[in-house]
Amino acid sequence: MVKNTSVWIPERQEIIWIDCNPQVGQEMRDVHPFLVLSPQSFNDKTSLVIGLPMTTAEYNADNPFAVAVGKASGRKVDKTSYVLCHQPKSFDWRIRRATSHPLKKLDNALFVQVCERLNQIIQIA
Repeated sequence: MVKNTSVWIPERQEIIWIDCNPQVGQEMRDVHPFLVLSPQSFNDKTSLVIGLPMTTAEYNADNPFAVAVGKASGRKVDKTSYVLCHQPKSFDWRIRRATSHPLKKLDNALFVQVCERLNQIIQIA
């Protein structure tokens, strides 16, 4: 009998929970949703995940570098969630004990919009 030993590994376009502490300056702190940009193979081999933090802070409605991606779930159900394209980060997702977020994945159209906004900032494509 073969035992299923599959382990969760974050994948590109997935939304995860990540602990942003320790934090410095204007960086986010505490646990936040995080949109994964790096592919699953990279995340597995390096234990790092590259992505963008998400927030429901309302002042981001006027932030040209934030993409509104819908309503939050849970206790912030009436608030809009924003992906902060101007704050790309990498975290060791294993050490920080990242977990899957209830929203699972960002839909394709919004993911493309986020990548386009990020590219306006870092101009890699």
